[in-house]
Amino acid sequence: MEEPFYKNGLKFSCQRCSFCCGHSPGFVYLSKKDLLSLCNFFKICVKDFVKKYCRWAGYYEGKTVLALIEKKNYDCILWNKGCSAYSARPLQCSTYPFWSWIVQDRKTWDEIAKECPGMNVGQIWDAEFIEKTKSEYEKNVPITKEEVEELCAQNPSG
Repeated sequence: MEEPFYKNGLKFSCQRCSFCCGHSPGFVYLSKKDLLSLCNFFKICVKDFVKKYCRWAGYYEGKTVLALIEKKNYDCILWNKGCSAYSARPLQCSTYPFWSWIVQDRKTWDEIAKECPGMNVGQIWDAEFIEKTKSEYEKNVPITKEEVEELCAQNPSG
């Protein structure tokens, strides 16, 4: 098996520029764990959180899954000169930029780095960390509409 291009690690230090938090259309998909963590953080029930912060998005295999709303300028609904839920932010956010498709090869990494000033600077993350983070990203499955409805049915009053 060929060694990954990041076998000696990759540099990344978030510059808090918000590039990955908005500026262009996209989806921040929420897993069940993400949803419950955000509900706990905001001290709000699932039904109310979904109504206030979320939208339904088409996904693979015809599924409909939960995603955060974007503002008109494409910023994440949670972005306000910083993430308003940083300690409970979705796993998709906390694993950036070590997503499987970004670290698949040097060309893709460098292409994304043109837009992200935190890539290729600062702290070096070793290959073991990158592999672990990439794996977490890959396993993070968005919650479906049916699963959200089931959660709400389990707790109809809140």
